[in-house]
Amino acid sequence: MAAGGGSGVVKHIVLARFKEEVTPERLDQLIQGYAALVDAVPSMKSFHWGTNVSIENTHEGFTHVFESTFESTEGIKEYVKHPAHVEYANEFLSVSEKILIIDYKPTSVN
Repeated sequence: MAAGGGSGVVKHIVLARFKEEVTPERLDQLIQGYAALVDAVPSMKSFHWGTNVSIENTHEGFTHVFESTFESTEGIKEYVKHPAHVEYANEFLSVSEKILIIDYKPTSVN
């Protein structure tokens, strides 16, 4: 059951652990900046985020998850190159201790 191809919805997942010195106010600014990319990048259709609430100790130190939805894999390519994303990513990475990024195409099992 392989998912592939360029068309169809793609989810962009970012797991992050931020540096200890990052304040809650700074995190709020980062989250607002991430959310603003939906209006700046045409192929980005939605954005959600949250903090780890798992009772299982398998999070490997990641504390935050960010999920963006794109119209296609081509949309992800546009996003990665978009000047608003490039500027934001530099800011995000400068305060991140560790990140993991996965893009996937949701597949239903019937």
